[in-house]
Amino acid sequence: MRVVIDTNVFVSSFFGGKPRQVIERWMEGRITLCLSTAIVDEYIAVLTRMGLGPGGGLNELMEWIASGRNIAFIDNPPPVRVVEADPDDDKFLACAVAMEAGYLVSGDRHLLDLGPYRGVRILNPATFLAVLDAPEGFPKGRKR
Repeated sequence: MRVVIDTNVFVSSFFGGKPRQVIERWMEGRITLCLSTAIVDEYIAVLTRMGLGPGGGLNELMEWIASGRNIAFIDNPPPVRVVEADPDDDKFLACAVAMEAGYLVSGDRHLLDLGPYRGVRILNPATFLAVLDAPEGFPKGRKR
C-alpha cells in the first residue's frame, strides 16, 4: 500500500502516539512511503528547526530514507494546485497522485477538509491506522 505522510505526522512521530505508529508501519514494511524531493527537503528543514537534527533522530530517519526500504521516490512530480489556503500543502497531493498512493496521512485541516482527491484518501493518523489494521481493510460499522 502506497502512502504519503505529511510533515506534521512525521514531526509528531518523534513524540509518540498514533503518528509514531504510522511510521512504525512503514519501518515494518506494512506500507510503502511515497516521497518527492520537496517532501524530503521539508522533513529535514522542519525537523532541524525543531532541534531534532543530528543526534535527535534526523540521522536515523535519513538513513532509512537513503536505504530505499519500503520507499517509492519521485524527484519532481507534476504540480497540482488545490489547497488555496496553504499552497505549500500541494506538494503532498502532487506526490500522492503521481505515485498512485492510496492514502495521504495528515493532521493538517487544509488537507483533511478536502476529502478524497483523485483517488487519494486523506486521513488523520488514527483513522488511517484503523483502516490499515482492520481485518477486512476497513473498520466495521463505518462507511467506505
